Amino acid sequence: MRQSRSTQGRPIAACSTLLLGLVLAAQLLAQASHAQAYPERPIRLIVPFPPGGVADIIARPIAEKLSNSLGQPMVVEDRGGATGTLGAAYVAHANPDGYTLLLGTTNEIAMSPALFASLPYDPTKAFAPVTPVAIFPNVLVVGMNVPVKSLAELVALARAKPNTLTFASAGVGSTNHLTAELFQREANIAIQHVPYRGGGPAITDVLEEHVTAMFATLPSAIALIDGGKLRALAVTGLHRSEVLPTVPTCGESGFPDVVVTTWNGVLAPAGTPSEIIERLHKALAAAVADPALKQHFRLLGAETELISPQEFTTRIKNDFDRWSGVIKQAGISVQ
Repeated sequence: MRQSRSTQGRPIAACSTLLLGLVLAAQLLAQASHAQAYPERPIRLIVPFPPGGVADIIARPIAEKLSNSLGQPMVVEDRGGATGTLGAAYVAHANPDGYTLLLGTTNEIAMSPALFASLPYDPTKAFAPVTPVAIFPNVLVVGMNVPVKSLAELVALARAKPNTLTFASAGVGSTNHLTAELFQREANIAIQHVPYRGGGPAITDVLEEHVTAMFATLPSAIALIDGGKLRALAVTGLHRSEVLPTVPTCGESGFPDVVVTTWNGVLAPAGTPSEIIERLHKALAAAVADPALKQHFRLLGAETELISPQEFTTRIKNDFDRWSGVIKQAGISVQ
């Protein structure tokens, strides 16, 4: 009788295993079908900075191009705060279904993780990088009445008056701040940091000469430079900018290690199906290849960019390693 019960139990166990396999297969098939149908409703592109900033300016034409190619509206939603980390955290904890994306920047993805004592997300694990879409340098600017016309003259003034000059930033740990820290280290000078709640107020106070200088993002400063309201001393790219051909690089000015380019790129929450990442990458490839978009970004002092998700992941790690060293050496921290 015992043998009979055991024998009768095998078909039951086999049926249970088969049923479980069919359920799992059905779930996988449903997920694949859903990914292939993506997108079926509007998509939100979260910008982790206030409206009107560089990330917002980059995001809107990108969203328009993606809306056209994906056949669904892409809505730009600004969620600023804490140097971009609030908006990034929101996306990190969103449903990984491709309907909530991040227009991420170097700040909250590669810099803040080394800066904040704790973050509600791990940038190396919380996101599925798709691709950068724009890359641009910073530009060192001063007010028109500041008595310097070159990077060498600014360094000389800083050495003659240690800790009396000031530089503005969009906040502690922002790209403006960390570029200035890198520059101070390389030039062996001391300049007082004045953090603001965003790049707009910071550059306004440079314009009004309440602050001596700022390593502003080029797209945020180009109109003021062209309008003769700010003086550009150097750009932080490897090469001169097309929109500022007479302004030397920091390397040309004697500081070859002061090379800083900021990227803006699209990231999805970790766990987003690979088919959706591939669809987004294909749509972004078409967007950044558009001549009108290229020209629009070029006039802002930015260049379009496209790399693979794997290359983007590697870049994020390399940027994190670099800025961790700068932050540690400068003794910067945020609780």
